Order: sequence, then C-alpha cells, then structure tokens
Amino acid sequence: MARILVTGGAGFLGSHLCDRLLDDGHDVLCVDNFFTGSKRNIAHRLGHPYFELIRHDVTFPLYVEVDRIYNLACPASPVHYQHDPVQTTKTSVHGAINMLGLAKRLRARILQASTSEVYGDPEVHPQPEGYWGRVNPIGIRSCYDEGKRCAETLFFDYHRQHDLDIKVVRIFNTYGPRMHPNDGRVVSNFIVQALRGEDITIYGDGLQTRSFCYVDDLIEGFERMMATPAGFTGPINIGNPGEFTMLELAEKVLSLVGGRSRLVFKPLPSDDPKQRQPDIALAKSALGWTPKVALEDGLKETIAYFRRLLAETAIGEGRTA
Repeated sequence: MARILVTGGAGFLGSHLCDRLLDDGHDVLCVDNFFTGSKRNIAHRLGHPYFELIRHDVTFPLYVEVDRIYNLACPASPVHYQHDPVQTTKTSVHGAINMLGLAKRLRARILQASTSEVYGDPEVHPQPEGYWGRVNPIGIRSCYDEGKRCAETLFFDYHRQHDLDIKVVRIFNTYGPRMHPNDGRVVSNFIVQALRGEDITIYGDGLQTRSFCYVDDLIEGFERMMATPAGFTGPINIGNPGEFTMLELAEKVLSLVGGRSRLVFKPLPSDDPKQRQPDIALAKSALGWTPKVALEDGLKETIAYFRRLLAETAIGEGRTA
C-alpha cells in the first residue's frame, strides 16, 4: 500500500484515478478546491477507510506526508479555464511549484498531467513528443496552453537541478462518465444537446479533427507511467490515435441517442486547433499501452451517464424526468 496524493481528485479524471488507486489497495488523499471538481464524483468513496478528502487550492503550499503525487489540478475546458485566465495560469505554474516542492521535501515520485494543448495548432501530424508545438502565447487559450508548457519546464528543471523523480504525461481528448455537462467540450456538448433535443452546435465547417480516448484507457496509461523505472521521465502522449471529424462525432452521437436534433454551424473559436492526433509509438514501446475502448462503446457509457444525470436534475427541479 502506497500513500498517494491526487490533486484535482474530485474532477472528471481525478475521481476515476482515485477509484483505480483505491481498488488497487492504496491509501488515497484527494485534494480539490471544487472550482470544476464535484463532491458528486467522489461521494461513493467518502466512507472508504483509505480515502481522505481535503478542500485546498494548490496555488497555496500543502504540507502532507505521501509516497507519490499525481498533479491533475487545473480547469481543463475552454469554458472553465477562460473564466479566470489569471487563476488558470497560477494553478498550472504555482500549483506545479508547490507540488514539486512537496515532492522534493518527501523525495516522492510525482506525475504531471500535461496536455496535448502544448502542441497548439500543430504543423506536424500526428504529434510526436519531440514536436515543440505552435502555440499563440497571447491568445485567449494561452492561459492554459502556456501554463501547462511552463509546468513541464518546471518539472524538468526540478528533475535536472534536484534529481527529482518526475513523470510527464500529455493527455489528448478524453471522455467518459463524470464529465461536466456544461464544460464546453465537444463530446459532452453533443451528448447533452442531443439528449435535450436541442440543435447540435458545430464550430467552423466541422471538418476539424480530434482523437477521443475513453477515460478507463487513460487512467491505465497513468498507472503504467507512474510504475516505470526512475529516469524515464517522458513526456509521453496518452490518447487514442483514432481520428474523427466533428461531423463524424455528431453523427455517431445522434445515431446512438436518436431524436431529431439538427446540426447548426457557428464560427470557429480563436486559436482552435484544426487537427489533433497523438503519435503513441512511445507509449506502446515504453508502457506496453494501447487504448482498448472503441469510440462507439465509450460513447454508449457516456450517454448512459448523462441520461441519468439529466433525469436526476429534472427530478430535483420538480420537472418530469
């Protein structure tokens, strides 16, 4: 049994990671300030003897005793990270400094949840870890993109300067149960709009592409990366290389949900990447990892989750489910 800290542990990815770690027999300390995380995501674990929850903002130092740290704390959807861009950058940068300082004091292994957004709007396709990216440093998305890039810099400087045992994972688009229904991400947007019988919003011409990884596959990649020998730092891409246009995704969602939702087109947001697909050759060779869950199967699980969530919300508001 290891004592493991998960920052952002009440969020979409963090709550699934807490579940996996507890199921593996570890002692889990979940830290979250609940800006985008939700107690709903971890309520089923609150009575577990080896699960502890602390409300805390990682932009302030944290003094605990743990063996390993997963640093996931940061709003990750444009709607949320653009709401308070200064705080988003502080969460990435100050949060990294505080968690790295904690890891340095404890000599603990620490994993940084970075992002494919470090590649920006890429000129190289698919994106390998050696590609340095094409990011607008002054755009509306840069609080997140540059914040995560700076966090990676800090992780590698702590590794070089203090011999800290680091792991850096670059997450590509991930979906599944416990996504926030109003986070503005394309999978949750399409599903919620379809379930409500609303128009499906397509930004741009719908031909821009993304690669969608089911949450269970991503968490498996996290655990495998954390278990690699000291000295293997990454960064390493974790994502599903299956590439789909927004129109293809919308059609899949509509075919699974049913209904009569129409597709409506709106202007593409500023700095929105045209293509996004991970090169996972390193994950295959170093971790023995490949995604297992097909998009349609993952969408079925995600749609079932949102169907329950919307029904519960309707009942709570006194409406017919």
